Amino acid sequence: QVQLVESGGGLVQAGGSLRLSCAASGTIFSINLMGWYRQAPGKQRELVADITNGGRPNYADSVKGRFTISRGNAKNTVYLEMNSLKPEDTAVYYCNAYGYGPLNAWGQGTQVTVSS
Repeated sequence: QVQLVESGGGLVQAGGSLRLSCAASGTIFSINLMGWYRQAPGKQRELVADITNGGRPNYADSVKGRFTISRGNAKNTVYLEMNSLKPEDTAVYYCNAYGYGPLNAWGQGTQVTVSS
């Protein structure tokens, strides 16, 4: 089992920045992909970005050029640097870990609110 704990959400004005962090514990050797998803009210959960153990990132078109995903040196952490935030980025952001087992673990979510 893998447990994920997110931090770093909050309220920011449009054009501002936030950095989300997610730390994994448990059977982290089974992880081969970590990522961030978001869910806005009334909408389905969607992929924001993910990154392999080897550091290869993948981004949703809506965040390319504004968000950067990275992994920590210990590989059990993942970060999301969010710049040039827009009101439409407002959502609950969830950390995800995917891998062998199969593994598909989710964090509890952190609220990001961007005011116009």
